[in-house]
Amino acid sequence: MELGLYTFADMLPDKTSRSKNTHQRILDLLEEIELADQLGLDVFGIGEHHRPDYAVSSPAIILAAAAVRTKTIKLSSAVTVLSSDDPVRVFQDFATIDQLSGGRAEIMVGRGSFIESYPLFGHSLQDYDELFSEKLELLQQINQQEVLSWKGKHRPSFDNRGIYPRPFQASLPVWIAAGGTPASAVRAAKLGLPLALAIIGGMPEQFVGFINLYRQTAEKSGIKLAELQIGINSHVYIADNSQQAADELYPSYATMMNRIGQERGWSPLSRQQFEYSRSAKGALLVGSPQEVIDKILYEHELFGNTRFLAQMSMGDMPHKNILKSIELYGTVVAPAVRKALGK
Repeated sequence: MELGLYTFADMLPDKTSRSKNTHQRILDLLEEIELADQLGLDVFGIGEHHRPDYAVSSPAIILAAAAVRTKTIKLSSAVTVLSSDDPVRVFQDFATIDQLSGGRAEIMVGRGSFIESYPLFGHSLQDYDELFSEKLELLQQINQQEVLSWKGKHRPSFDNRGIYPRPFQASLPVWIAAGGTPASAVRAAKLGLPLALAIIGGMPEQFVGFINLYRQTAEKSGIKLAELQIGINSHVYIADNSQQAADELYPSYATMMNRIGQERGWSPLSRQQFEYSRSAKGALLVGSPQEVIDKILYEHELFGNTRFLAQMSMGDMPHKNILKSIELYGTVVAPAVRKALGK
């Protein structure tokens, strides 16, 4: 099982010093990626957002910078909001990252959990599903063919055009990101694409049926189960002991979740709810290295996943705390998980 990290590059939405905050957050992010690479972690993903509380609107630019500062780690979006982007440009950007990194680029595509990019780039939310389906189809065709023709509804047509540069790899790995909607599992399975499931609330066992649906649909579509890749993405924070981890993360985590929750009509996150979520079978992986090891292995028993990505830099957690958490993940958690799984 691959073990890695992903981030949305959270930052304080402070209007008075946003430019300075963004600059520092991006520098900190590159340091996080370099540390993950040095520790031998497998993947680092960066999310796309168009809001004041996140520093990255174009993951490809940051990943390109990381490509020349790292040696072995895979570099992925997490996610690229394909519905509001141009598949031709997405492919070109990630093919360039692939060339810069010597074959370490990946694309994780999704429809996005926020909607700001749709009106920003002139798309209607009424076309939410249709946009994604059509653009994913085009991205796959570009990935498989150097020269092609295209005619669609949401992107200008072209005839017998070559798309360049081509990637260093034979083709770019493309994952579909999902939040638990059954249609997403069915889509990924029928296309034979890897599936990344974000579990950020509730109990992981509630998603077993979702993963089973993915496997069953793939099998009915003639895809060998041994060829499927499944990723689990979760909120993670590690400290020397359980109480320290909880006390350090809760204030910034609650602030972040309540800010988003206020937009979506969620109830405020209490400390009691936080503690319940980080219990042995909850969605939060927050605690000592051993607690996080146990929960990663527990989720692997549930899902048989081939990848686990930890979202660590959440809210306004101090950079030094994030680096410490990444260090414990890379030096204690990852080796123990790999040993337990015989890898």
